[in-house]
Amino acid sequence: MTVPLSILDLAHIGEGETARDSFDASVKMAQLAERWGYRRIWYAEHHNMPTIASSATSVLIAHVAAHTSSIRLGAGGIMLPNHSPLTIAEQFGTLATLHPGRIDLGLGRAPGSDQKTMRALRRDPSSADSFPQDVLELQGYLKGVSRIPGVDAVPGKGTDMPLYILGSSLFGAKLAALLGLPYAFASHFAPQALEEAVTLYRREYQPSEQHPEPYVIAGVGVIAADTADEAAAMFEATKRSRVVQMVGRGRTFTEEEIDLLLDSPAGYQVLTMLKNTAVGTPAEVRDYLDRFTERAQADELIVVSSAPGRDAWLRSLELVAQVSDLVPA
Repeated sequence: MTVPLSILDLAHIGEGETARDSFDASVKMAQLAERWGYRRIWYAEHHNMPTIASSATSVLIAHVAAHTSSIRLGAGGIMLPNHSPLTIAEQFGTLATLHPGRIDLGLGRAPGSDQKTMRALRRDPSSADSFPQDVLELQGYLKGVSRIPGVDAVPGKGTDMPLYILGSSLFGAKLAALLGLPYAFASHFAPQALEEAVTLYRREYQPSEQHPEPYVIAGVGVIAADTADEAAAMFEATKRSRVVQMVGRGRTFTEEEIDLLLDSPAGYQVLTMLKNTAVGTPAEVRDYLDRFTERAQADELIVVSSAPGRDAWLRSLELVAQVSDLVPA
């Protein structure tokens, strides 16, 4: 690999597991990833999703940071319209103070939930409109140059931790370019606008003091196994599980019914989300990632292990690290 590799951990709660099982697995994976040489691990803010345990993102980061020593950890991302900028500055300022030089803060404007959950979060549907101003307010707290006179983030003031703009459309690309911030594109589930968004970001980038050059992180799925047949079987299981989860919404289906779902327009839309997934032997996955890096004009890849089951999930990440010549920090 010619670029660093990082990991997006969705804190998945598997069938028959509890949230505690998910947290234990995240700690184990982070400890291994640190040893394997991955640059960073990010956790995403999602709410009211029975299979994802990273809703209290900053708390999970703190837990994993306490059980690791060098790997960078962060949010990929915090959905800023769900929170006040001051609250996030204080939370991540606390993390940066406890674990200096290891904390990242990625910011998105999506709800990370459905309409009912938005109401439960006390979020106004129009709150996303103030996202650019909220990013600047948050940045001011972290730099120690508050935009609200007399209000400082304690802890947080002066930590000036790295901020990243997350996106799956041209809006995030434009904002990251305007603010001179690194840009992370969610191409692991939203592949359509990847090339256009990155091209726009690089073309319109305005250098900042902290980031004189543009920096792109692109998300990509990985399923690596010792044989191509094994990887293909896992990818098929992943596709079937994803369609049932997103289209069936809790219903139980026979195998024949799942086949029909896969061939339906709704099933096709779900499968399109898996377009950017590297599947195969370690060498095949590495070659795919090399090609994807070039297509995405990426400075870094953040991989999501889509392999079903804990052992396969970890093995996939281990195999990718082995063939990518990662060097532990």
